[in-house]
Amino acid sequence: MTGDNRTPVTVIGMGSMGRALAGAFIDAGHPTTVWNRTPGKAAALVAKGAVEAETLEAAVAASPLVITCLTTFEDTRRALDPAGAALSGRALVTLNSGSPADARETDAWATVHGTRFLAGAVKNVPSAVGARDTLLYYSGDKTVFDEYGTTLRVLGGDTVHLGDEADLAALYEMAVGAMLLPALVGFFHGAATVQARGLEVSSMVRFAGKWLDMIKSLLPVYAAEIDSGDYSDAASSVNLFIAGESHDEELAEETNVETAWLAPLYDLVKRAADAGHGEHSVAALTEMLRKPERTA
Repeated sequence: MTGDNRTPVTVIGMGSMGRALAGAFIDAGHPTTVWNRTPGKAAALVAKGAVEAETLEAAVAASPLVITCLTTFEDTRRALDPAGAALSGRALVTLNSGSPADARETDAWATVHGTRFLAGAVKNVPSAVGARDTLLYYSGDKTVFDEYGTTLRVLGGDTVHLGDEADLAALYEMAVGAMLLPALVGFFHGAATVQARGLEVSSMVRFAGKWLDMIKSLLPVYAAEIDSGDYSDAASSVNLFIAGESHDEELAEETNVETAWLAPLYDLVKRAADAGHGEHSVAALTEMLRKPERTA
């Protein structure tokens, strides 16, 4: 693909992320067709040069590469079912949430409809689509990635194919995403604590960012410990976290900030100590998260 010979792309789903995806393709010079169940959301994109298809079938037929940005895999299958015949011979890329099992079901569904399939995930917000450091990862039919990789990199410079198994992107999406809610609740907890002293939450943002940078720097160390199963070299031990519980309780009493969300976390830490990991790295908590294998 060189010069003005840009791959035509269809984007289905005009939520905030779908509009950002279509906008990036338009900006990069790709003939872009858009469709949404509710008309009107693509007006700004049409003004930039997109074609708004009148029907789903026409949208799918317009491009060899069809990208959906709906909420779940099930939503994607339900939305595309009426245009199943038009999918034959095309490449389908889904950018949505969902479980690995649902990704596998969608892969089987795509095979029935004669389309090559990639499941993907955008690991950033809509405003970051198209940036050089924006991460997107995909899994599934490598021939799709090989053929359209340059086109897909329009959406983000850090674009990765994880493997031929269609459920890998969903697996990593959920594994990495598991960090989001605990991290945000931790920030919100800190925000309530700071406000209890009459201070602006914005005053802690720089320090919270530095703290997250420190945590990021520890991830390779913890990953190596977990992969090896050796937790003996403890920079931060399980017992150190147990000692912190009383400090949290004292501060909560002073600031009148709810700490119930912390109770299951401290329970996990205590179970690790009871299992003999008290002086081991806090990464040993991973062992407490593994459920016993089911017996037949």
